[in-house]
Amino acid sequence: MSPIISTSELKENFQNKNLIILDARVGKDVYQNYLEKHIKGARFINLDKDLAEIGDDAAFGGRHPLPGVEKFSQTLSDLGISENAHIVVYDDKNGSNAAARAWWMLRSFGLDHVQVLDGGFQAAEKEGLEFTSGEEVFEKASIIKKERWLLPTSSLENVENELVNNSSTVIDVRDAYRYKGESEPIDLVAGHIPGAINIPFSENLDENGKFLNPEILKEKYLKLLKDKPENLIIHCGSGVTACHTILALEYAGLQIPNLYVGSWSEWSRREGKEIAKDI
Repeated sequence: MSPIISTSELKENFQNKNLIILDARVGKDVYQNYLEKHIKGARFINLDKDLAEIGDDAAFGGRHPLPGVEKFSQTLSDLGISENAHIVVYDDKNGSNAAARAWWMLRSFGLDHVQVLDGGFQAAEKEGLEFTSGEEVFEKASIIKKERWLLPTSSLENVENELVNNSSTVIDVRDAYRYKGESEPIDLVAGHIPGAINIPFSENLDENGKFLNPEILKEKYLKLLKDKPENLIIHCGSGVTACHTILALEYAGLQIPNLYVGSWSEWSRREGKEIAKDI
């Protein structure tokens, strides 16, 4: 199954009894926004509460650490998600925010039929998908038990060792101005991890905010990575938009790389870690 689904393909699947749509938008008053308008049948999933387990100190785990698999099992049960579900996730940031993070977590939990809606909320609105308001009524599902996350992750120590040994390529997917250290709108310090290269996640998209063709993405990344797409570690600010590039690599048919969940929010807060700037 392709990790990306178009609005027309989603329309064709609306009658699928196993279809579950997740609204993963974020921001101020996001739940109220969901209640006011969402794709018909969509269930709300919250980045901070469902897709992360935020700790007291972002220097250890970053701003959006992964929850335990037991907690995520309960979240899936509460959302009515069973192992045979066909899950489609959307946000209003071209899939680059919590939709990609939800996709990564669902896949890492062992669910195979998971897709991100190409173009997200805006494309659904523009291209005539049916919307509704208010709460959605659905039944809980049985708990799915898993022992661990299945997709590869890297810790701060892993990232540091790989860079010292020059054994992995570390990609920072944040906007170039954040990577260069010109300014930092979210975290406490501007700059980047020394040795990391910058390929902004926005370069996965065309001018309409939709994913580039898989063949184009593959050619682009193979060229950027000098035909060595293995041994990659992807990070961003807090392990959320990094999942957009992981999604793009999967869409391109390349190997799923490691996610550094703590990302810049952890590295930049950890005492004694070097910070690089290109200004």
